[in-house]
Formats: sequence, C-alpha cells, structure tokens
Amino acid sequence: MKRASAVAFVVLLVFAAAISAQTPPQAPKPGPEHKRLAYFAGDWISEGDTKPSPFGPGGKFTSKDHTQWQPGGFFLVTHSEWKIPMGDGTGLAVMGYNSAEKVYTYHEFNSMGEAFSSKGTVAGDTWTWTSESKMGDKVMKTRFTIKELSPTSYSYKFETAPQGGEWATIVEGKSTKAK
Repeated sequence: MKRASAVAFVVLLVFAAAISAQTPPQAPKPGPEHKRLAYFAGDWISEGDTKPSPFGPGGKFTSKDHTQWQPGGFFLVTHSEWKIPMGDGTGLAVMGYNSAEKVYTYHEFNSMGEAFSSKGTVAGDTWTWTSESKMGDKVMKTRFTIKELSPTSYSYKFETAPQGGEWATIVEGKSTKAK
C-alpha cells in the first residue's frame, strides 16, 4: 500500500511539473486589419457642406477630431468637436475590427443624444461604412464613404436612403491631418 501511494505521489508530481512547464497563453495581438486603422490616428480638421435633410438644415460645417489608439492597439478612440448649422457639438467614437464577422466597426455617441453603429469595409483606398436605423416607423439606410487622397487627407460623403429608395447625399467634405 505504501508503495502504491509513493508511485501515485511521484506520478502526481511529474504531472504537475509538466503542466507548470507549459507556456502560459499569450495575450492577443492586433492583426493587419487592426493596423490598417492607423491611417485615422492623429488630429484631423474637416470642412464641408450639409444638404437640407431629415437630419437638419443645410450649410457649412467644420470639425476637429483627435484620434488615438486605446492601449493594446485594437481600437481607435476619437474625440470630436464640431460646428454645424444646428449648433456646436461634441462626440466620442470607437473604431475597431471584428475578426469573427470580418468587418470594421464604428460606434459613436454625441452631445445631441445620438448613438450610431456602423460596419465597414475597405477596398484599396476607399472605406465604406453602412448602417440602418429607424426614423419614426421607417427604416433609413446610411452609407459613409471615405476616399484616401494622401497619407494626410481624405474626402468623404454621407448618404441616406429610405428602405427601397434611392441614395441621397447629405454631407460632403474633406479632412486634413493637422501638423
């Protein structure tokens, strides 16, 4: 009996040593899709025109964005300030990449009480972000297209379409990276 206990004890020690010798799991690392978001990091100044729409009156607008990596390198966090025909505002947005769905993600919350979520793709130098939301009892589709013009500038267009309807441009503008 003593011998069986001793053998069991030695087997248990060997098993424990083998488990503790295994390498602990590594923390996840950002992939190339996450790193592609680096284009947007930094300070950006935007100018453009809004068209009259269900979102508000038309006119000129300006905005300033400060975008930086959240520790870990998976998400970009943007703090925005803008002047639009309806008044001044601020916003907080988070961009990332959903590896399971293979899409980029964008979530924004602003001082006008709005919350937006979009999914995006990138093909070459063109980003396309889409979402659906309700306006009253109707579904409204949105599309935000960004065209990289250089490492320090891009143009963009925001469009909406009622369910089954044609796309209408609501905002067009250009962003330039601040020096």
